[in-house]
Amino acid sequence: MKTIKRSIVAALGIALLTPLTNSYAQDVTTLNFQTHHSSSSLQGEALIRFADLANEMSGGSLDIKMHTDSAVVKASEAFESASMGIIDGDATGAGYITGKNPAFQFYGDIMGGYNTPHELIGWYKDGDGLELANELYHKFDMHLVGVFVATPEALSSTTELAGIEDIDGWKFRSPPGMESEIFASLGAGPVVMPFGEVFTAMSTGTVSGADASTLAVNKGLGLYDIAEHATYPGFHSMPIEHVAMNLEKWNSLSEAEQQILRSALDTIALEIVQDSTMLDRQAAVELRKEGVTLHDWSEEDRQAFREAAQAVWEDWSTRSPEAKAAYDSHIAYMTKIGILE
Repeated sequence: MKTIKRSIVAALGIALLTPLTNSYAQDVTTLNFQTHHSSSSLQGEALIRFADLANEMSGGSLDIKMHTDSAVVKASEAFESASMGIIDGDATGAGYITGKNPAFQFYGDIMGGYNTPHELIGWYKDGDGLELANELYHKFDMHLVGVFVATPEALSSTTELAGIEDIDGWKFRSPPGMESEIFASLGAGPVVMPFGEVFTAMSTGTVSGADASTLAVNKGLGLYDIAEHATYPGFHSMPIEHVAMNLEKWNSLSEAEQQILRSALDTIALEIVQDSTMLDRQAAVELRKEGVTLHDWSEEDRQAFREAAQAVWEDWSTRSPEAKAAYDSHIAYMTKIGILE
């Protein structure tokens, strides 16, 4: 652990450490957060806005710095680095830390579950999602401030994806974990590879398609220069982005400062849904003009995918007591709002 700390502190450098010293002298609490997103991406811009809003609302008592592009530590190390106090906050997502406890999968992406970001955020806000999550996060010396979610992601393919029958035998780039298991159960051939390798893999025919991101982001990656088919509106995945803090640091804030962080996050969460929706709609118009076929799966096919997903959810729920608690809560909330019967 000491070796990790030394390397990370070196990466922070003088520019990061100097403001910490000055802020204490001025009775200002400086908080260093990191995201893996670039400063020009939808999520990166939103997180910078989160920091700016919180700083403004605090009247100068907070000085939040949002470091983009994994500038301080690797994305996979951000949560642990924050829990150790090397940085103060992690703005990635629970999907990066499922190895710590399988329950984090239910806070990272419950595949095939919710239809819209509003439904998913509703589980955190109106269900017991946030409280349950913090029972887990606190075990790792972290506090979940809140979450935000973009629009459902789109599958991209060089072959037709008109419905669930087209998944059988489809070889595609997939993230690891629950998603690979769901698609494999439907006869697909998921290939786990880093996000940055998707374009090359599709260009060379290593895979026929990819689960990369939203329709607009996929378009920006150039995937539809290769792929002539996409699922839209999306249905299979909505990765949950979190803003989490070192628990001791969170507890050191005043109640007013804690509420400021929650309010700033709530603001960008609404904005991201609106912005992501508009970007996807614009991308859909442009892609149709370019000859890309957008497949809107039938309710029957969507339900078949959800049923396959439910079997995998249930399996994941057996992997830890915390996973079972999260699974039960999701099922209860989805039933309450009519997603499940």
